[in-house]
Amino acid sequence: MTDSYLGESIGKLGFGYMRLPKAGDDFDYAKINRMVDAFLEQGFTYFDTAFVYAGSEEAMRKTLVERHQRDKYTIASKLSFMVANAPEDMQMEIDTSLKRLGTDYLDFYMLHGLGKEQNEKAEKLGGWDFVRSLKAKGVIRHYGFSFHDTPEVLDEILIKHPDAEFVQLQINYLDWDSDDVQSRKCFETARRHKKPVIIMEPVKGGLLASDDSPISKVLKAADPNASVASWAVRYAASLDGIITMLSGMNSMEQLEDNIKTVRNLKPLDAREMKAIDEAVAILKSTPRVPCTGCRYCVENCPQKINIPVMMDLYSNYMVYNSTANSDFPFFLATKDGGKPSSCITCRVCEEHCPQHIGISDILAKMAPLYEK
Repeated sequence: MTDSYLGESIGKLGFGYMRLPKAGDDFDYAKINRMVDAFLEQGFTYFDTAFVYAGSEEAMRKTLVERHQRDKYTIASKLSFMVANAPEDMQMEIDTSLKRLGTDYLDFYMLHGLGKEQNEKAEKLGGWDFVRSLKAKGVIRHYGFSFHDTPEVLDEILIKHPDAEFVQLQINYLDWDSDDVQSRKCFETARRHKKPVIIMEPVKGGLLASDDSPISKVLKAADPNASVASWAVRYAASLDGIITMLSGMNSMEQLEDNIKTVRNLKPLDAREMKAIDEAVAILKSTPRVPCTGCRYCVENCPQKINIPVMMDLYSNYMVYNSTANSDFPFFLATKDGGKPSSCITCRVCEEHCPQHIGISDILAKMAPLYEK
């Protein structure tokens, strides 16, 4: 691979607009303005949003586009195939994104969340030809895709679409060698195809950033002056060939900590990697709800609660002592069904559970945690 690559000159911290600070039910625009200004003042320029991030593109227009010169920053957004069901839907999405953002072009545009099924839908609708045409028209500068699936599927997509200019991958130290995300193998696949990488979820939606996490004691013992989050940031941002590493920051403290870490970026040494390995071992050994996702409980639930998702979310709480990274999956799981508080303790679900899980008791514990 050549020494130069797309995005090499972009600062290695990207501002993700998925978890913006709130003031009541709306975004805290004053706080976001201060964060955006500080981010740009420190020389960072990459801002990430998506068509399906509720209110995110409009918030970016108000806090970034309407307040700063367009050539001083980079905007990335995404084309969702959860929304697009016909070729004309793709045009609707890009038109809507541009209108929401108040700009006539995007620097980076992604086919959003591709895996085997989503890419098959993109192929069927002509998604790849569509983004190529957008680039030819100057509506977007670069196109690629964000990805959630196996390294084998990633390899298939990159073989079929060698023109993809970059890949966005979930990479953090917990998922690096995991059986489900397989961050290492996906990263190695992208690099084998000579694709630069944008990193998402470096702190796993905040789950690797909490001082209340069981890993905090280990990491603080290794370096009392470093934040828990900074370990994950260093792990991800030190990889080669990355365009940037996204962080969904919702406070000035998080922004300043990330900037400090990336500004003084040092790869983890052998002693520090030993602490990371210990942290991973702690998280992997922490008991979880023994739900297998068989869904025998769902069919007979009178409140239509998506019990497997609830059990998975509560497992995360058990492991990380945090509800971080749960808002969107909780919303998806409850938008067409019951919330934990709607459980009537009939225990029919428990009669059908092969694992004999005390589902009703867990739902009772979840209600005050997830329905704030």
